[in-house]
Amino acid sequence: MKAPTISDAISIAETAGAEALRHFRGKLGIEFKADESPVTQADKAVETAVRRVISEKFPNHGIFGEEFGVEGEGRSKMWIVDPIDGTRSFLSGHPLFGFLLGHLVDGVPDMGVVGMPATGEIFAGAKGQGATLNGKPIRVSEQTDLNKAILYINEGERIYKALPDVFDRLMNAGQTRRMSYDCYPHALLAAGYIDALVDFGLEPYDHLPVTALIEAAGGIITDWQGDSMTMNSEGRVVAAATPELHAELLKLVSE
Repeated sequence: MKAPTISDAISIAETAGAEALRHFRGKLGIEFKADESPVTQADKAVETAVRRVISEKFPNHGIFGEEFGVEGEGRSKMWIVDPIDGTRSFLSGHPLFGFLLGHLVDGVPDMGVVGMPATGEIFAGAKGQGATLNGKPIRVSEQTDLNKAILYINEGERIYKALPDVFDRLMNAGQTRRMSYDCYPHALLAAGYIDALVDFGLEPYDHLPVTALIEAAGGIITDWQGDSMTMNSEGRVVAAATPELHAELLKLVSE
């Protein structure tokens, strides 16, 4: 059986995007998980459609999705899926929800896609193949000075509640900073529009797809200790365009 290509991953993202848009700004059946995060009929419909395509094309691969868990646990090749990243955005009609897809080999991400259905953008990257936005090459910026950087802070209120000192340091960093959520800032970093970001409280299906994308675009992404992102990572993320920026941010988030 042929190995999956980045074109395969982009095609899956197109399927997911079309399914998501069928539900966007429509009547949503909303449930709440044990952690009080919302899940909609759309999340389940998108993941079901994606699982169907993956199972047909790659029947020997595993699938780990946010809504329906793991199928084919222990297989060396695994797809990881977040059907709607930013469900709170989606259910409130905000267009910056995304679709996340990653492909892992022995637990290491080698492909990642961020689909933005409402904006018509698909960011994709593969190890050794670079990254693209709607088929055109993209790359991270060359910024090395945090004082001149555009910094995005994802999940700022959660960081503030858990680690107010870290939050205070971040709020005094960068030339331009924005409070943000979900996957789009990671895609903007890969495309060179922003220079760095800090994220908090992520699950594997949140951070492993963007890890592959950012690394393919030439960036650096680790946990707050500077270790590579894995299925067992705590979910605190620092990503930057250059080693210099990354090192400065790691100092800021050290507790």
